[in-house]
Amino acid sequence: MRLLLDTNAFLWWRDGSARLSERVCEQIGDPSNEIAVSITSLWEITIKRALGKLRFQQDFEEVLAEEEFSLLPIAYPHLRALADLPLHHRDPFDRVLIAQALAERVPIATADRRFGAYGVEVFW
Repeated sequence: MRLLLDTNAFLWWRDGSARLSERVCEQIGDPSNEIAVSITSLWEITIKRALGKLRFQQDFEEVLAEEEFSLLPIAYPHLRALADLPLHHRDPFDRVLIAQALAERVPIATADRRFGAYGVEVFW
């Protein structure tokens, strides 16, 4: 299975948070799955760190290597999908994640119920 983590799912996994569903934990922990983290999530974390809203101080490159997660860059098909999204959700980071999940045809691990309004496969 290929699975894209939203920003909170990524952070909760790293923190060992009980907020992450058991179903998602099982899939992330399964070495046969490809777990992807978007550059968008890392960008969001970087901004929130700089604003003092988040304390995640780990090095992204080291974390992704340690976890064996792949990095999903923003590509032209993602931007095309983003341009066509209705405004059900106004968070720009989440909108890019939704566009990526749609363009890549990959489920996204998120607790945010608003993602479903876009027809993206939500895995929780």
